[in-house]
Amino acid sequence: MTSEVIVDVRTKEISIALLEDKRLVEYQQEGREAHFSVGNIYLAKVKKIMPGLNACFVNVGYERDAFLHYLDLGIRYRSLDKYMSLLGDGTKDVSITKTLGQSDLEKEGSVQNIVKQGQEVLVQIQKEPISTKGPRVSCDISFPGRFLVLIPFSDKISVSSKIKSSQERARLKQLIHSIKPKGFGVIIRTVAEGKRASELDLEIKILHQRWEETINKVRKARQAQKKIEAEAKSPQQALQNYRPTLCYEETSRAVALLRDLFNPSYENIYINNKEVFDDIRAYVSMIAPTRLDIVKLYQGNVPIFDNFSVTRQIKSSFGRTVTYKHGAYLIIEHTEALHVVDVNSGNRSRSPEGQEVNALDVNLGAADELARQLRLRDMGGIIVVDFIDMAQPENRQKLYERMVENMKGDRARHNILPLSKFGLMQITRQRVRPIEEPNVEEICPTCGGTGKIKPSILFTDLLEGKIRQLSQQLHFKRIRLHVHPYVAAYLNKGLISLKRKWQFKYKTSIQLTPDEGLAYLQYQFYNDKGEEIDMREVKEMA
Repeated sequence: MTSEVIVDVRTKEISIALLEDKRLVEYQQEGREAHFSVGNIYLAKVKKIMPGLNACFVNVGYERDAFLHYLDLGIRYRSLDKYMSLLGDGTKDVSITKTLGQSDLEKEGSVQNIVKQGQEVLVQIQKEPISTKGPRVSCDISFPGRFLVLIPFSDKISVSSKIKSSQERARLKQLIHSIKPKGFGVIIRTVAEGKRASELDLEIKILHQRWEETINKVRKARQAQKKIEAEAKSPQQALQNYRPTLCYEETSRAVALLRDLFNPSYENIYINNKEVFDDIRAYVSMIAPTRLDIVKLYQGNVPIFDNFSVTRQIKSSFGRTVTYKHGAYLIIEHTEALHVVDVNSGNRSRSPEGQEVNALDVNLGAADELARQLRLRDMGGIIVVDFIDMAQPENRQKLYERMVENMKGDRARHNILPLSKFGLMQITRQRVRPIEEPNVEEICPTCGGTGKIKPSILFTDLLEGKIRQLSQQLHFKRIRLHVHPYVAAYLNKGLISLKRKWQFKYKTSIQLTPDEGLAYLQYQFYNDKGEEIDMREVKEMA
């Protein structure tokens, strides 16, 4: 199996598609200004204690307070708490070794006996804000890398259970013990198997540097907070003026995805933005210098997702109904409590061998598509699947084994139960981010869904009016216009096309790009920097 990563960087958002044998299997999209990503570390204050939940709410700057459960304080919380107290107002430089020897936090305990309202804590995002819930945070700080995970306030070394060789496990443990800094524990990831000491030593130094940078930001934040408290007229005002501090920001989504997924089977990584291209190239040069040539800057005129047939796959793979082989289809519903999936045979031709064989064939195909959909949409929580009823136990077992096999490639933690007597399969899957639900249905941009539009033949007159406005009133010398492929073909038709006539008439260079992501009579103008031009603002300026 070969894999390709396609990164589409736009003005307001970045989208990442992972293709396996040209088939879309993972898709992630986020705003370029998105905050509260998993792995970010904040210096924040406890806002409210909830004894009934054995948890507290922490102000990390999000519109809803973050949730911190007692068990998420971590067994090393006392060491972290002592370290924060030793830092004081941030003027002291404290070694982490001074906190060693603290007792572990009891598993059975009460949050109100450990933290106090208004207390400042160092927390790390575990789950991004989902629906009406704020982020979920933990005081169990860690710094993940490609080969290792560095854990402050610990001396324990753990090895991934997927590394089976006892000799390799012993080698890695001995090696890490000799190079890790004192006061830090390490989790050795599966991909570290067979790696040289120099590679692991380099990553430990990089992760340790991230810890140092985090603590430096904590110290600066403490010093700034001291000035705020000194200027405040009362403790209440000082509390109101408090602002949480982002002390460590996880790498960009593109780099984070590569960190977890990168493997030798990658053939290409295409990026359409020079800045993000440089970031990814720098990261790949660090973890796999011999594979640097796979990182490529895409400079084509056609949108990058259109060029690699990603747009078409997104439109066919998302939405309520998903069709797979021979006319069968899935219906995927998202409720507040869980996801429900219904398997339908549709207009699929019946097998001459009987209903049981036909049901098995449809269900096995549904298992293949569902495993892909779980990764693609990043569906988490409880998923209930209603397969077509089968009478024979061996067929039900075969379906269960097929689903387990398909899910082996899923990085998220999951659990699959065999079919119940009602033909339902229950799956739980780790949820750390909101489900990906891009809107693939198109509302007519001209009528706004009313069903009535101006004659489509006048659409070219509308475009010409916009081009005239940009060229004559705002003096644009170069215009980039994205339209639906059918419209682009019409504008380019003939020896002296409409596009060429407009260029001569308004003395403006026009770059016409067919864009599959646009509806039939939808259009977008861009400037030389690739930034979208808001025609409403242009109208106001004019």
